[in-house]
Amino acid sequence: MVNQAPQDDYDDQKLARQKEIEDWLPITSSRNAKWWYSAFHNVTAMVGAGVLGLPYAMSQLGWGPGVAVLVLSWVITLYTLWQMVEMHEMVPGKRFDRYHELGQHAFGEKLGLYIVVPQQLIVEIGVCIVYMVTGGQSLKKFHELVCEDCKSIKLTYFIMIFASVHFVLSHLPNFNSISGVSLAAAVMSLSYSTIAWAASTSKGVREDVEYGYKAKSTAGTVFNFFSGLGDVAFAYAGHNVVLEIQATIPSTPEKPSKGPMWRGVIVAYIVVALCYFPVALVGYYIFGNSVEDNLLISLKKPAWLIATANIFVVIHVIGSYQIYAMPVFDMMETLLVKKLNFRPTTILRFCVRSFYVAATMFLGMTFPFFGGLLAFFGGFAFAPTTYFLPCIIWLAIYKPRKYSLSWWANWVCIVFGIFLMVLSPIGGLRTIVIQAKEYQFYS
Repeated sequence: MVNQAPQDDYDDQKLARQKEIEDWLPITSSRNAKWWYSAFHNVTAMVGAGVLGLPYAMSQLGWGPGVAVLVLSWVITLYTLWQMVEMHEMVPGKRFDRYHELGQHAFGEKLGLYIVVPQQLIVEIGVCIVYMVTGGQSLKKFHELVCEDCKSIKLTYFIMIFASVHFVLSHLPNFNSISGVSLAAAVMSLSYSTIAWAASTSKGVREDVEYGYKAKSTAGTVFNFFSGLGDVAFAYAGHNVVLEIQATIPSTPEKPSKGPMWRGVIVAYIVVALCYFPVALVGYYIFGNSVEDNLLISLKKPAWLIATANIFVVIHVIGSYQIYAMPVFDMMETLLVKKLNFRPTTILRFCVRSFYVAATMFLGMTFPFFGGLLAFFGGFAFAPTTYFLPCIIWLAIYKPRKYSLSWWANWVCIVFGIFLMVLSPIGGLRTIVIQAKEYQFYS
């Protein structure tokens, strides 16, 4: 019995250290969010700058397939989001606060990490890079509209200006501390979506409008079709941060977190529909196949309104960047503190996060071919994490009866998701190749 006391002390110390780390890490440190936090976090995560590319995706898909893919994606992603919310607390007394913890529960410790983490990182880092470019492009556009006689400034510098905000904001410790930023972003996304389709409507349909496919060759049409699929897949991509958002909601056995979370998700999805469907359908209806891959570029006048919309995009993208960066910060900090035994200090956090912002800024400045990258990343990593990984985990854990409704629903999602995953990177890669021909570095 003599040896027991030191062992107990050691266990207590270990538990205390674990608790100290959990209280310090960004995902698990603060669990007092309200249900409406989840609503605007989800809107901010979901309604990306991708919404402005939807009319262009429609022009590549055509009316029939375009509407079908939009609606199907909305329904399927709502279903897979429901699955994630349900699975967050399916083991009594335990919470899966991170996507990869759920993966580890379904596929085993090692395999779960290898399946989920690379995909989640591709999505989150990919989004952060793309948003660096979007933020820079919208600032540049704003500058051109407000000051027509000014000397034009390189996109590279605008990306730096945009990144400067993140060098400050990324030091906010956790999800709840960015809820103000996120709320502003969610309001902005609804605002600029509304500006985009309302301004299009007031323009009226162009006289020489055409709805056919733009590409001259069959191959071109097919590749564009694939690329359009990727753009739509990219538009619904909030799933990578959904468990991390749910982790901030308090939970007891009587009142589990899935109640408030699901309420927030429903509100978020209604907002998403209000943003996506009018923009996609009105934008395509007004401009036909001559629409640009960013709807605001097609709308030249009234200049003040489009300038405002561009600033709204900037504010929204600031919020989105933070929401997607938070899980990456969490992973990096977990690795340093748990595996490499660094002390959880403010200085460590400052270094880690500044490095991440600098890295995404540099990559954004180096590769700003925005449209193609979306379709490419969209297919590769968004389709799995959003469309079918939740279904596979669901099948692995709940094992529904063969040919039952749940079984069919999951397999339909898996097939649709794999279809997206295989086809859209092909279209995206072709777009990148075509755009890269004319591209000079840091021009």
